[in-house]
Amino acid sequence: MGTWYWIGVCVGIGVAIGVFFAAFWGTRRDSMILVPALALVCGLIAGWAISNWRPGNWGDRGAAIAGVICGLLGAVPVVVGALRRGGERTGTVVLLAGAAIVLAVIAFIPVVGYVVAIVLPLLALILRRRKPERYAGLRTLAKD
Repeated sequence: MGTWYWIGVCVGIGVAIGVFFAAFWGTRRDSMILVPALALVCGLIAGWAISNWRPGNWGDRGAAIAGVICGLLGAVPVVVGALRRGGERTGTVVLLAGAAIVLAVIAFIPVVGYVVAIVLPLLALILRRRKPERYAGLRTLAKD
């Protein structure tokens, strides 16, 4: 495999890291600073580890950081929307951790890392346009 393959793997692993850390996004200002910072550091470490394991350069590290940014941009709107509509924090973390594991595994398929990095933020844009209300459930049947 060539350099393009390992750069794609770094992008895919970076996306997985971004999705995982997006699960811990909160409403307070400190989480809005701390979560991306930790995700970027982990992405840099992952890119550095892959570039040292396989012959690579700063392209791998930069690709991992770009993947983290794409993962955060794609997953944070989902987390914010789920929590605003009444989703549980624990369930959201478990689901996004599972999604991150799947994304990390499929990143080793050639070209998939690039595709995921492009598609995930586009999906977030599409979901952002459609903002359903919180489900009313049985409250709509209650009479005052």
